[in-house]
Amino acid sequence: MWQRLKEEFSCIFERDPAAQSYFEIFTTYPGVHAILAHRFSHRLWNLGFKWPARFISTLARWWTGIEIHPAARIGRRFFIDHGMGVVIGETAVIGDDCTLYHGVTLGGTSWKKGKRHPTLGNGVVVGAGAKILGPITVADGARIGSNSVVLKNVPPGATVVGIPGHVVSADRQAHEARRQAIASKLRFDAYGLTPDMPDPVAHAINHMLDHIQALDEQIEALKRALKQQGINVSEEPLPELEHCELKTGEEK
Repeated sequence: MWQRLKEEFSCIFERDPAAQSYFEIFTTYPGVHAILAHRFSHRLWNLGFKWPARFISTLARWWTGIEIHPAARIGRRFFIDHGMGVVIGETAVIGDDCTLYHGVTLGGTSWKKGKRHPTLGNGVVVGAGAKILGPITVADGARIGSNSVVLKNVPPGATVVGIPGHVVSADRQAHEARRQAIASKLRFDAYGLTPDMPDPVAHAINHMLDHIQALDEQIEALKRALKQQGINVSEEPLPELEHCELKTGEEK
């Protein structure tokens, strides 16, 4: 029993740099309290004590702000960071080494009996506010971005963003990295928003960054073509993409 508890707690040190000690984790982490209550209520549920199991899960919800149905199946080394507002439905299945952040919902889309909640594979990470709905499967090692709404199966190791959620391809990730490189020079960061999020300002600026990148590539291609024809092109140094701070009247 002690080894199992130590295993549950040790994974938290790897995923939460704020964790200081086992005593702190055991006494102050609502995610830990919710999981311990679920382990007990789940055992009661499987033994046929349905009402006591639901009552314990209700107490845990009142205490932690995390609602886990006692019938949900949860693997080992499961960590809920912060935890407030997390909802895990009756037929949800969660593998080993998964991490959920606050506001996550593993919910159903039907009132019919049977499997109606998601299945998460091993090592899945679900960002804050994400909603995974229906009897779908999120395969091993997948990452679900914050505030995403996932309604379809997710392949292994994939990253899903947006509303509705869709898989970000390797080409897309490389393109996004180039975009972020330009944005960092301009000192622009729309709070980590992806272009799929419903933010028209961030969407417009992302298109502007794409346009700048395309112009740079075209200019480089023209310069190479001119040099191949023996035409020398004077290359004046371009100003750095640095954000200039406005000076006040006292500083001028």
